Amino acid sequence: MTGVATMTVAEGEVDMRLDRWFRHHFPHVQHVHLQKLLRGGQVRVDGARAKANARLAVGQTIRVPPLPDAPISRASVPQRTPKSSEIADLKKRIIHQDCTIIVLDKPAGLAVQGGTGKAVHLDAMLDGLRFGAPERPRLVHRLDQDTSGVLVLARTAAAARELGRLFKTREVEKVYWAILVGVPKPPAGRIDRPLAKLPGGKGERVQVDEDEGRRAVTDYQVLDAAGKRACLVELRPRTGRTHQLRAHMAALGTPILGDGKYGGQGAFLPGAELAKRLHLHALSITLPGWPRFVAALPRHTRETCAALSLGAPVD
Repeated sequence: MTGVATMTVAEGEVDMRLDRWFRHHFPHVQHVHLQKLLRGGQVRVDGARAKANARLAVGQTIRVPPLPDAPISRASVPQRTPKSSEIADLKKRIIHQDCTIIVLDKPAGLAVQGGTGKAVHLDAMLDGLRFGAPERPRLVHRLDQDTSGVLVLARTAAAARELGRLFKTREVEKVYWAILVGVPKPPAGRIDRPLAKLPGGKGERVQVDEDEGRRAVTDYQVLDAAGKRACLVELRPRTGRTHQLRAHMAALGTPILGDGKYGGQGAFLPGAELAKRLHLHALSITLPGWPRFVAALPRHTRETCAALSLGAPVD
């Protein structure tokens, strides 16, 4: 990375140590080099010097100085400046905007933050969403790259702190819709199974782990089914673990359609001419003091629902 970057701390990174945050985002940077940057004040949190063991809060900004390039691999994609057309398209996806928050309908395929294989991402586009405000919008939670739907940005540091508190205390109601391969039994219930991150260099991945995992709770309800072949399901996460919905659905034996990472070949319907994409959508989010924000299903999910004759009750 050749220039200075500003990144924001998201919901899943709350209370993470600064050095661990760096290892997550820049695994090729050696600890001794990070310590040198910290001593020199080149890495800053909310504009202030910080130590390696500093605990991070949602919405804080981290100044990332120029860093050595990661080792070249086939998966490496050079970072680039977002195009004006990409910013314009993102602005068209704004669901709500006021002096404290911006609510987006994030498209599937857009990564929220940078990493290996990501030429451009939402965090690099946030300066284009200032709309004349003195502060850069801040991420307060995340969606997987291939998950579409409602994503909230804080427009001020104060708003980021308040939203961070709401997410941490689980006062935010999030609703997802997904298409599953198969139909879970029973058709409605609660999954309370702990999840632990798996080590390795193939990207983030979690699994059910009764001994080492952190508690993860998901409520689910089947909205419609295509026989025993597939179903449309509503998911309400009660905790915010990485890949929680994907791992929990796979653990039930009914992976999310298109989720080869967790469902393997079982996440695809044989013989069906359906989009080979993840069918997981953040349908709505309700924040105390705001109305419920809703994002319409993306085209590939609507087309799959039509192909499988799946419908859902209207609110």
